[in-house]
Amino acid sequence: MKKFDYSRNYKELDLRKNPELYAVGKGEQGVLLVEPYKSEILPYWRFKTPEIAKESSEKIYQLFLSYLNEEDFVGADMARKFLQMGYTRSRRYANYKGGRKYKGEVPKDKKGQSGSHGRPQLERQEEDPVKAESARIFKEKWFLAKDNEEYLKQKKIFQENYSM
Repeated sequence: MKKFDYSRNYKELDLRKNPELYAVGKGEQGVLLVEPYKSEILPYWRFKTPEIAKESSEKIYQLFLSYLNEEDFVGADMARKFLQMGYTRSRRYANYKGGRKYKGEVPKDKKGQSGSHGRPQLERQEEDPVKAESARIFKEKWFLAKDNEEYLKQKKIFQENYSM
């Protein structure tokens, strides 16, 4: 699998026009960078309460299906990443007060990349049941997306065409 290239100037790139520059990468890599999809999906990404998470995950899943229908694999993969991120961020808020898992700020050269970057991990709190339910809602839609037969077919074709 081709690694996600963080060195590209994603603010200037339109990956709908240049899908060959996209790398599926691991997990949520690039979810807050790849345009025009970030701007299309991000306004709907919310998880504060289960009601908001349900509305958000359903809208993003509909975008996912729409991208698949248009044979826009990059868009579908980005929607899948937003669903996954809805789950992981909700879980983080369920486990850590204020959603902060690590002490201190993210180093400037590591912004947009996940990981501790040498920072110590904070102690987990008692689980917040509201955020845990938001996470469950997003996980359901994320798994529907990642296991979708058409998504898997388009992913295979995309990787055969562009992952060399």
